[in-house]
Amino acid sequence: MSMLFSAFDLGRLRLGNRIVIAPMCQYLAHDGNASDWHLVHLGHLLLSGAGLLILEATAVEALGRISPHDLGLWSDENEQALSHVLSSVRKHASMPVAIQLSHAGRKASSHVPWQGGQLIPVDQGGWTPLAPSPVPPSPGEPAPEALDQESLVRIRDAFALAAQRACRIGIDAIEVHAAHGYLLHQFLSPLSNFRTDEFGGSLSNRIRFPLEVFEAVRSAVPESMPVGVRISATDWVEGGWDLEQSLAFADELKQRGCTFIHVSSGGLSPLQKIPLGPGYQVDFAASIRRATGLPTMAVGLITEPQQAEDIIASGKADMVALARTILFNPRWPWHAAAALGGQVEAPAPYLRSLPRGLPAIFGDVRFGQR
Repeated sequence: MSMLFSAFDLGRLRLGNRIVIAPMCQYLAHDGNASDWHLVHLGHLLLSGAGLLILEATAVEALGRISPHDLGLWSDENEQALSHVLSSVRKHASMPVAIQLSHAGRKASSHVPWQGGQLIPVDQGGWTPLAPSPVPPSPGEPAPEALDQESLVRIRDAFALAAQRACRIGIDAIEVHAAHGYLLHQFLSPLSNFRTDEFGGSLSNRIRFPLEVFEAVRSAVPESMPVGVRISATDWVEGGWDLEQSLAFADELKQRGCTFIHVSSGGLSPLQKIPLGPGYQVDFAASIRRATGLPTMAVGLITEPQQAEDIIASGKADMVALARTILFNPRWPWHAAAALGGQVEAPAPYLRSLPRGLPAIFGDVRFGQR
């Protein structure tokens, strides 16, 4: 029996298999509102046969957007737009849907990637990014504005309010984004946090605000809703955030009711030196799982079915998360099921698509029946 296609309980949420669609920014929202693009994009991914889909990084306030085109969940209009998309696609798919709540911090006010990704100046329609300390993410860029106590409270509460909105529209789980050089990661790393108050300096101080945000989100939603955290296990820079600190942070999160850790790396410093290769971040997920007992998602250059199967079967992670791989091949779980002897849920109109000679992979038909 394929371990990749075995069920997994994420807290009280049952996943049909261990394949997760990772958050992937689309940069096609309007004032934070989900658009027709999201209807198409999410619709076909929700028919992929994966066990869970996590929506892209969703800003908890307008100043926290990476770009002016980020998805958001800070207003009634944002909530209504996303609710419309989800209710539409869920008529045809039953895959659980999580959301990644985020604040870009000093990486905000940027052009979309296909336009270069550089900072948008205020006089060209951008805004002044916020950060733990007035340290720009790249040399030559203007310094962000250091957050004061009032702003910290506002952002913490914005995460909680966004979590409540997510709960109202039927989201099944929440992932707090503390990775990839965005705001909460900026607090964690000594390369971006030079504060001299209770939120800077020692490890216990640097993890304080991210923990406060997690606690606010955890308290804002029902106990039955899984709440996890995406972390960068290392900055890949000498003297930066590293695995040892990640283990300490994960342990504190576990004590506060964290359901899972989604383990990535990097994204904070242009000095990072990442040894790219198949599954290059998997050992970080294995270390966190082994040290804390928390369920982990492994992500990063996981492209082959047998590779994913081996990660789960060896106990290195509880779930594998796919990003670019599943954009390139939205039926990756179907092909993996055929290769590994697994089964996936499929809509009835697609049943005749199975090529002759392949094993019966469609184990559960939820839609199109009379």
